[in-house]
Amino acid sequence: MQPDAISATDKPTLRRAMLARRAAVSPQDAARASAAVAARVWELPAAAGAGEILAYLPVKNEIDASLVAREALARGIRLLLPRCRAGAQGILDIGCVTCLSDVVAGRFGILEPREDACRSADAFAPDLILVPAVAFDAAGNRLGFGGGYYDRLLALPMAAGAFTAGLAYAFQVLPRLPAQAWDIPVDAVVTEHQTLFTHP
Repeated sequence: MQPDAISATDKPTLRRAMLARRAAVSPQDAARASAAVAARVWELPAAAGAGEILAYLPVKNEIDASLVAREALARGIRLLLPRCRAGAQGILDIGCVTCLSDVVAGRFGILEPREDACRSADAFAPDLILVPAVAFDAAGNRLGFGGGYYDRLLALPMAAGAFTAGLAYAFQVLPRLPAQAWDIPVDAVVTEHQTLFTHP
């Protein structure tokens, strides 16, 4: 399948192919790419001046956003992490954590804040939101896992004031993905090789 000819019906096929490619990245290459991405994140103006950052903890060989999370804590920046709301498909709550060991395995095996530490996402006002995805395109559109969690999160008022950065391996950035009218693109895609700002 040619990346510049992807249709909405091809999303499941593309998702499987991209996940297989991501799973094949060696631990050494994943660590190198994650370190390079983390360094680029801290070059973003939104990160340098942030008081509050919404990150995520990696799963299934994603770019390791915990490197940014640990540095945020070291810098005294308020660290937020998402949690899938029990019994509510597609909804993320947010927890503020002071230590990355203060997380538990949640839905889909992702490490998340404890439920009693979480509130509705609109209770927070992050300066920077780190966004995972299976793939991005040059316009900042994203292909997720299909659950709509980040689609809903990025549509909230609290996200409107934040700079959103998708974290990815370079091979996860494609020329074009199918986008719906309600899709909200990220402001930048950060890979080990570049920071791609998606609009002026």
